[in-house]
Amino acid sequence: MNGSVGNLLLGIDTGGTYSDAVLFNEQSGVVAKAKSITTKHDLSIGIAGAVDGALHEIGDAASKIALVSLSTTLATNALVEGKGSSVGLVMIGFGPEDLDKAGLKSSLGNDPVVYLSGGHDVHGNERPIDLSPLGKFVAEQLDNISGFAVAGYFAVRNASHEIAVRDHLIELSGLPVTCSHELSSKLGGPKRALTTLLNARLIPTIRDLIMATRGHLEKTGITAPMMVVRGDGALVTADFALKRPIETILSGPAASLVGAKFLLGAGDALVSDIGGTTTDVAILDKGWPRIDPDGAEVGGLRTMVEAVAMRTFGLGGDSEVSIDDFNKQTGLLLGPRRLIPVSLLAKEYGEVVHTELKRQLGVEFPGQHAVKFATRVQGIDLKGVGLKSTEKSLFDKLTEVPQPLDKLLRSAAEAGTLNRLVSRGVAFVSGFTPSDAMHVLGLQSNWDSNAAQLAAETFCRMRDRRGTPIASSPQTLCEKIKDQLTLQSCNAILGTCMAEDGVPVGPGASVLLDRALKKEGSLVRFNLTLDRPLVGLGASAPTYYPAIGEKLNSECVIPEHADVANAIGAVAGEVRIQKSVLVTSPDGGNSYNLVSSDGPKVFTDEQSAIGEATSFLMDLVAGLADEAGADNPVFETDVQIDAPDVDGSRHFVEAKIVTTATGRPRFGLI
Repeated sequence: MNGSVGNLLLGIDTGGTYSDAVLFNEQSGVVAKAKSITTKHDLSIGIAGAVDGALHEIGDAASKIALVSLSTTLATNALVEGKGSSVGLVMIGFGPEDLDKAGLKSSLGNDPVVYLSGGHDVHGNERPIDLSPLGKFVAEQLDNISGFAVAGYFAVRNASHEIAVRDHLIELSGLPVTCSHELSSKLGGPKRALTTLLNARLIPTIRDLIMATRGHLEKTGITAPMMVVRGDGALVTADFALKRPIETILSGPAASLVGAKFLLGAGDALVSDIGGTTTDVAILDKGWPRIDPDGAEVGGLRTMVEAVAMRTFGLGGDSEVSIDDFNKQTGLLLGPRRLIPVSLLAKEYGEVVHTELKRQLGVEFPGQHAVKFATRVQGIDLKGVGLKSTEKSLFDKLTEVPQPLDKLLRSAAEAGTLNRLVSRGVAFVSGFTPSDAMHVLGLQSNWDSNAAQLAAETFCRMRDRRGTPIASSPQTLCEKIKDQLTLQSCNAILGTCMAEDGVPVGPGASVLLDRALKKEGSLVRFNLTLDRPLVGLGASAPTYYPAIGEKLNSECVIPEHADVANAIGAVAGEVRIQKSVLVTSPDGGNSYNLVSSDGPKVFTDEQSAIGEATSFLMDLVAGLADEAGADNPVFETDVQIDAPDVDGSRHFVEAKIVTTATGRPRFGLI
């Protein structure tokens, strides 16, 4: 440690529902902790509540803080819920047919795209590029977008065209621009374009979070360096993260794994972290998570972002409760959409919410919009959001005071329009959630339990397709919701384990697993168990995970401070930067090409090419490690040569050179 024993580390985790803060000492562990509601309209309010709550437990703590580190699920939640700002996509050397690959077309949605000639071949040689279409593209879209994503054909072999486009876009618009070569050195243009598109969309989200955190730290007198957790669990400076916000997807889950390792010590475990929006499941082997070699997958999208091997499910305490006519056990489905719990909404807008809930309680046949409310985001600026006329019309009807959907919406089309407003981050929808059910059952009491009870009384009278009420009483409804969350959590955990074992869960396997979970009596009885303890993390883990462990016939561990494991992990990690380049030989060993984003370099012998590649990487990684905030990093270079013997002679194919820098972050105090 490069700080004295008296130094404190401040870990902050901003989730979809709560913001957590932990004061941590590397010798003593957790010194203080606090929680506060995440305030989406102004993140600084929720952050301030958590940070000030932790500081209040210790006198004069601000002057002792040597490092601040931030983890977040905001980027993960945005992708799971399909949210993000509107951006312009620039494709260099690609055609419209490439949008059909890697899920790029569906992810692009209604956002604009322009195709430029240019790009490079596999050896980095350029094709002629024409920048002239950019002028018209920017002029037409400037008021509708928040930034640009640029992806060039074989840009990882030569980034010159992406750089030229980036510079021209900045000159024309002044908006942020993300280039694909900055995020990944892997081949696969459409997938890299998808990663770049998502990165550009997330910039405003992560920028707002970092600025909100910095603003409150300044007010509090905390001047320590600020770090952010990436999806692989490594720490980087806040400025570094601002350029690459896509790398913060799975930041919160990765931090929770680092926190779990600290809380549990080394060991084998299956870690399941339940939040407001998602449940994240990962496997620890000897205390360490595996890095996913195929890139992070979130919300059904496979990116090129290096992250912990984790499966993320749209299931949490704030998941939408809806009727599922095909679910014979509970008749319910949870998620994947997150709603603001009615009990939380009523805590801020008590009289308005209570009045409408009492009115709906008198409706004989509650419809699909019962106990649901909509609000616009407070103080939202629509510049760069890119709303269509129908969306703008509905947005104008929204207010910052909740309105019931059964009064607000006039058609199914408007319901779809509202969903698009939510996905654009300009509106919220509130409804009945597992968190509300826990208030009714007396297992949670931090919000408005009376509002939860009123909502449950109406919701349980909603009818399935046969016209039958879905529950005989509010208590029965809420027990069903608890059972459904337990069942869906078990399925998420088992699905993760089966995928890890390489076993596909087809229809037949699903039936057997379902029987085993329900412990149904039959001629053939099925039992299952995990080969390691189940570790439950998250504020609501004590409510659900003992029952989940029982269904899985497995030991369930909920460690002390499980409710703030993410915030602990935010300060327990280290800086890690890794980059690689290739040396190839198109003619089998007569010439050697160093392939990097700087463009191709040709050498006449293998050792010179590998030596130059090693030197190039060392300079690159050293610069990035310094920018990422590493203190006295340790460097390691690995050279992997593919040179098989062909008819008794060595045939050089390629060499992959990988350089890694690791180190603890720079502290502000000594």
